[in-house]
Amino acid sequence: MKIKVNKINSANAQIDAEISKEAVDAKLEKIAKELTKTASVQGFRKGKVPVAVVKKQYAGRLAQDAEAEALREVLNRGLDDLKVAMNSLIGEPNISKFDKNDDRIEVSIKVAMRPEINLDNYADMVESFEKPAISDKEVEERLEKLADAHGKYVDLKRKRAAKSGDSAIIDFEGSIDGELFEGGAAKEFALVLGSGQFIPGFEDQVIGMKIGEEKVIKVTFPENYGSEKLAGKDAEFKVTLHNIQEKTKVEVNEEFAEKILAGQDDKSLENLKNQVRSQLEHEALAKLYNDELKPALLETFVAKIDFDLPEFVVDQEIDVSLNKKASTMSEDEIKELRENADKLEELRETFREDAQRSVKATFIIDALAAAENIKVDENEVMQTIYYEAMQMGQDPKEAYDKYKAAGYLPAIQMSMVEDKVLSHILNSKMKEA
Repeated sequence: MKIKVNKINSANAQIDAEISKEAVDAKLEKIAKELTKTASVQGFRKGKVPVAVVKKQYAGRLAQDAEAEALREVLNRGLDDLKVAMNSLIGEPNISKFDKNDDRIEVSIKVAMRPEINLDNYADMVESFEKPAISDKEVEERLEKLADAHGKYVDLKRKRAAKSGDSAIIDFEGSIDGELFEGGAAKEFALVLGSGQFIPGFEDQVIGMKIGEEKVIKVTFPENYGSEKLAGKDAEFKVTLHNIQEKTKVEVNEEFAEKILAGQDDKSLENLKNQVRSQLEHEALAKLYNDELKPALLETFVAKIDFDLPEFVVDQEIDVSLNKKASTMSEDEIKELRENADKLEELRETFREDAQRSVKATFIIDALAAAENIKVDENEVMQTIYYEAMQMGQDPKEAYDKYKAAGYLPAIQMSMVEDKVLSHILNSKMKEA
């Protein structure tokens, strides 16, 4: 057995070998002798089946097993020559060549190793920044919104026309080209004017109506409306306004704070303001991190931290992008790619740069997580999915089981690790305003 190894770089290597027919035959003979101990062949007692009979009965299986054992030997000896441990490999070795002829088998095996990433100076790549400052005015505005949310709608004390912010109690009946459509009618519906709950233009035309008034409102459904039957269509709504309610104004004072902070020891307005300020700071920081600092930091790491990438991982990422692209293509376009290998390869190459960046970013985050001892376990992933499902009014367990069945949990976990890693690094560079 002749073996030649080529370490292409720190992440990729190739093992070439010639396996003689004699070597395969010797392995086949050994496997056949072992099989005589357990083989069941009619006419022979178990353990007493002659080797020649076993070789005839299981010829195909024995040949495959012998070749597989020879391949394993090639891989093991090749890795020894490369001084690469089996557990440092990423993914399955790729047999890129397997040519059989009368006297030998010519084999090429490509292997990928976990890249070595130098993180000695990664902290120096992160610029310091000031923590977002929250003004007193922003605190007051948030308190006013909070107070407004606790206001109740009550009937008007003095009759007037409907205005923005009112709750209009209406009957409506919608039609397109004179025909009523499903879901286009309701009785005594409470519509908060200015909320944007209805089709654009609808609420604007209710504003100015008086109690008891009937009106035909004309609107056009948006082109991207959820129902294809209604999208882009002109519609008329017959509207009757039964009542107008206005929201009571809630004052921001000590009494309001006591109500909001019920159950806490300190129910003062000052404490409420401090909590609102903290919440605004958290929101501002999250927005700064997600919109600007995290993407920029990851781009910096990708640009400045250099290492070799496992080729097959990049190819897998290209395949994912290619499949997404194919899902948007016509049958004729896909047929053309199948029949034109050069054009298919040209399309694949358009995804390479993004694929390399994505793979590089993944390995960097993985290395940083290990360096910073940051982990996200399955229970944390489950809690996150449960929380988001409850926020959206979904069944948490069903949502989790759906993600798990679809194989999305590793991607969600990786995303959470990335978020934790980048946040942790940025936190160390944040200065108080």
